[in-house]
Amino acid sequence: MIETQSLDRRRFLEIAGIAAPLAAARCSTPNSRPTQGTRPNIVVIMSDDMGYSDLGCYGGEIETPNLDRLASEGVRFTRFYTNNMCVPTRASLLSGCYTTKSLGPEGGISGNIVTAAEALGVAGYSTYMSGKWHLANDGSRENLPCQRGFDRFFGTTLGACSFWTPASLMLDNEPAEHLYLDPDFYYTDAISNYALDFMQEGLDKQEPFFLYVAYTAAHWPLHAFEEDIAPYAGRYSGGWDALRDERHERMKNLGTVDPAWKLSPRNPEVPSWADEPHKAWQQRRMEVYAAQITRMDQGIGKLLDLLDESGEADKTLVVFQIDNGGCHVEYAPDRKGPYLPETTRDGRPVIPGNIPNVMPGPENTYQSYGYGWANASNTPFRLYKQHDHEGGITVPLIARWPKAISQPGSMTGQLAHVIDLMPTFLDAAGIEQPSEFEGRPVHAMDGASLVPILRGGTRQPPGELYWQWSRGRAVRQGRWKLVAVRNSAWELYDLETDGTELHDRAGEMPGRVAAMEQLWNTWKAGPTPLSPEPSPRALE
Repeated sequence: MIETQSLDRRRFLEIAGIAAPLAAARCSTPNSRPTQGTRPNIVVIMSDDMGYSDLGCYGGEIETPNLDRLASEGVRFTRFYTNNMCVPTRASLLSGCYTTKSLGPEGGISGNIVTAAEALGVAGYSTYMSGKWHLANDGSRENLPCQRGFDRFFGTTLGACSFWTPASLMLDNEPAEHLYLDPDFYYTDAISNYALDFMQEGLDKQEPFFLYVAYTAAHWPLHAFEEDIAPYAGRYSGGWDALRDERHERMKNLGTVDPAWKLSPRNPEVPSWADEPHKAWQQRRMEVYAAQITRMDQGIGKLLDLLDESGEADKTLVVFQIDNGGCHVEYAPDRKGPYLPETTRDGRPVIPGNIPNVMPGPENTYQSYGYGWANASNTPFRLYKQHDHEGGITVPLIARWPKAISQPGSMTGQLAHVIDLMPTFLDAAGIEQPSEFEGRPVHAMDGASLVPILRGGTRQPPGELYWQWSRGRAVRQGRWKLVAVRNSAWELYDLETDGTELHDRAGEMPGRVAAMEQLWNTWKAGPTPLSPEPSPRALE
């Protein structure tokens, strides 16, 4: 399934226009808050559509000094799972639940969950978000960030956008597309700058804050400043085959992958680098992709610096993750959507599509980096975003909390999932999830806190983990993973010995396949419905 939006640009503006008069400058905030005490600030940072091997601290060559610093001062997880696309991962992050609970029937976040922002807000936290929301796909006003617990919001509600003219841009409850008319506007920088402003606001209040920073880097389109692209000139001249080999060796040396796991084969739709006819264009695609990530890393560095300067770094839990694996999509010239501008800010036509005689990067282009480079991003794993094979759902997780982490710079192979993050936030804050919120019952979280791992201990591993979205479906039970592409036959892998899913054991073990399929079917049927049904939430 190609990631699309049900909300076109005009419809979005109608919805946002209705909201605008109700919030002249900002979202509503609670009338009173408890005192801070010793509860930590919580900063969760998410990037978009990047692979497991892209960061320097996981074995990549892309310049990410600030994320590398975060890893050296925190804990890296080497077996962390997300969902396979943007929407389900964001829903699970904010709910602690699988999509069977966290998403409503129309694609928006469910009324039967309490978000991390809602739970932390009533417990005394200021709550802020800067970046990509992507949880109001049903067009419902009650599912905008300020109606789901955030005091302040800057960002986009659509799933993709130009970095120069991002459609669906909002500030709190108001449409804010006028902001990108500034000739210096670049969405990654704007996300960083508003996050800095929100963080400073939280620091000034002298009460704990929850800040969610959701970058669109490095989701297509490939948009970056020439000054950021230039340092990568020639870096990828060896092509994707050499890059995958180089990364794999570094990863084995670092310990971010098991050295016994074999490198998955190149995608059959991708030629060897020697046979690639458009080498200069292909190199440029990866150069722009890398530049997007480095620009994001610079913004993250500013957030870390502000925590240092304020004296709050030691008592702040900072978490970084990616929403899913690298995206293989080849952007077609005839693909349209509300996220695609027709012209640049100075009136030039935008040329969409992966066209080899058009070099990506500038505002008048709209391209993606495609199969070959996505395969390299996901080294050493198979497949990509939209799939539940390891390449689509295995990503880095870095957590830094100086007052809690006993072994800075360490790595853990303990199994974790994005559903574990909200339980971690609540545990760190010393609060429990409510059984109801605003008079409506809410689902219990599916995940469990990672705080014991951060403190240097262990936790009970999950009995099973489940996935189903887009092209994928899967269940993991212990070392075994049952996975399929769409409705094709199940495949079975022993992930302890075969973490790159190269040796399908389904034919050898039909009994295990049948038992795990029954687990998945029961999970997919969903939880028992809660009653009463949540009433529609109006804008405050």
